[in-house]
Amino acid sequence: MDVPARTDTRRLHLDGALATVILALMAALPLLEAAVRQVTGGGVPGAGPLVQHFTLWIAFVGALVASRRDEMLALSTASFLPDGVKARVKVFTSSVAGVVCVLLATASVQLVQAERGGAETVALGIPVWVALLVMPVCYVVVGWRLLRHAGTRVLHQVLAAAPAVVTVLLVVADAREWLVITPASWMVWTGAVVILVATSLGMPMMATLGGLALLLFWKDGTPTAAVPVETYRLATQPLFPAIPLFTLCGYILSAGAASQRLVRLFTAWFGWMSGGTAVVTALVFAFFTSFTGASGVTILSLGGLLLPVLLRTGYGERFSLGLVTASGSIGLLFPPSLPVILYGVYAQVGIDKLFVGGALPGVIMVGAVAALGVYEGRRSPSGRTPFNWREARAALWESKWELLLPVVVMTGLLGGWATLVEAAALCCLYALVVERFIQRDTCFDEQIGKALEDCASLVGGVLIILGVALGLTNYLLDAQIPDRAVAWMELHVHSRALFLLMLNLALIVVGAAMDIFSAILVVVPLILPMGQAFGVDPVHLGIIFLSNLQLGYLMPPVGENLFLSAYRFGRPLVDVFRATVPFVLIILVVVLVVTYVPALTLGPVQLLSG
Repeated sequence: MDVPARTDTRRLHLDGALATVILALMAALPLLEAAVRQVTGGGVPGAGPLVQHFTLWIAFVGALVASRRDEMLALSTASFLPDGVKARVKVFTSSVAGVVCVLLATASVQLVQAERGGAETVALGIPVWVALLVMPVCYVVVGWRLLRHAGTRVLHQVLAAAPAVVTVLLVVADAREWLVITPASWMVWTGAVVILVATSLGMPMMATLGGLALLLFWKDGTPTAAVPVETYRLATQPLFPAIPLFTLCGYILSAGAASQRLVRLFTAWFGWMSGGTAVVTALVFAFFTSFTGASGVTILSLGGLLLPVLLRTGYGERFSLGLVTASGSIGLLFPPSLPVILYGVYAQVGIDKLFVGGALPGVIMVGAVAALGVYEGRRSPSGRTPFNWREARAALWESKWELLLPVVVMTGLLGGWATLVEAAALCCLYALVVERFIQRDTCFDEQIGKALEDCASLVGGVLIILGVALGLTNYLLDAQIPDRAVAWMELHVHSRALFLLMLNLALIVVGAAMDIFSAILVVVPLILPMGQAFGVDPVHLGIIFLSNLQLGYLMPPVGENLFLSAYRFGRPLVDVFRATVPFVLIILVVVLVVTYVPALTLGPVQLLSG
């Protein structure tokens, strides 16, 4: 993925301030709802719909933050091009993205106009169409910012903006009839080729999926408003607010000194063993990744802390770089991981069952990476930290509040006194109280503003992709693509083992070409009926899917961890990829074991159900 640009965090930006307010309200309302329900047995009128629509707003306002900071998720293939070519490529990709944003804004205006004719309200008398206004406004601003990022020269920006300006003039001139007629096949193919070429050269994935969805709906004569309709439907699902809230919790933790306390804890308890530093790295990264959703923030926040420690204790530079890079995704199966929640919501599989089913495979994944560290520790003169019972107890006591965080979340969920969204809000409040008022981290006040804006940028960059991806997914469903795929598989594949092998190979390819969040919305509708046809349990299928997509973080050309690691440590991308190869292989072995030994996933689920 594209490497985030360095930003000036000293300036107060309107979109960042608005995103902070939205996140605060999203966390406060569920907490108020849970408290009132415990006291009165009722709830806060309109709290649920308001929080759901705040999710829609944080998706688009967060996208504004991401576009301002030039952090929209995209392939990073352009980084391999010569410097002289990059400028021209940027003009091309920005131009295509600008046109797509204009068309998405037009489709959103059509949705707003349609809703104005109704009397539906969100809550407190607020009309739905008012809440929907954020969509066209943000699409316009995002498109404008993408065009501004076309280059530093005015000529480049003008060339990039020309096609978007022509599109705007057509819309203003009421020449939109071409959007509802059936186009010639060559027009569709030409548009698809342009979009895919631009994507391969670094155009944001939001423009890719949105452009393809618009193009396919246009081909079928379906109103293009179908794309923002699906965005609205996804963002306002009852469980969807948990995604930005759990992500916010991870960023609150990263704003304080929680990482240093956990490093001290795991060093005190495991540093005495051969390869203990590598074990500490795997454990700390897994803990933080579960809260940040394998977003790569663990590499940015913890990498600078742990890479020097690994080098200082005798590990080789290549191995240390590979360990830090690979460890950025190995906690993906643990609660409250964002991809697990998203998969459960979209695939309609119990989220609690997914977390229980993913616990043992997740432990094996972390254990395998740590074991590789132990093996390397025995081969190299890695240093050890003598075990000191007093230090171990002190480190445990100092970190007790962070260690209790998953317990708080799971107790609320499994105890039945908090919904998923309320548990996510409680997680944010707990982390805030711990880092600011109990631990009193000296750097917290300085870092929290940046952490909130970073969270908004990540959430917006991801959720806006998911919104347009759902439009593309629904086109695939309407075209009966999943049914045709199932029919083909049943005709040509007669072995469940062969199906699982083909599934693994296909998902590795998907992980190498698409981020995990887009893959959930685009690919899951295809594999769910296939898994059902071959008798694969839905929970097991989900863990197989998520385990395979973990590899996507380490596979070019998308491989987000590769690019973030190269950015964070200033190393060539090729060197980072080479360093991760041993870890990719060992994670692949674990994925195959998880795939072909379903008891690892289903055993704990059945035990809990029984």
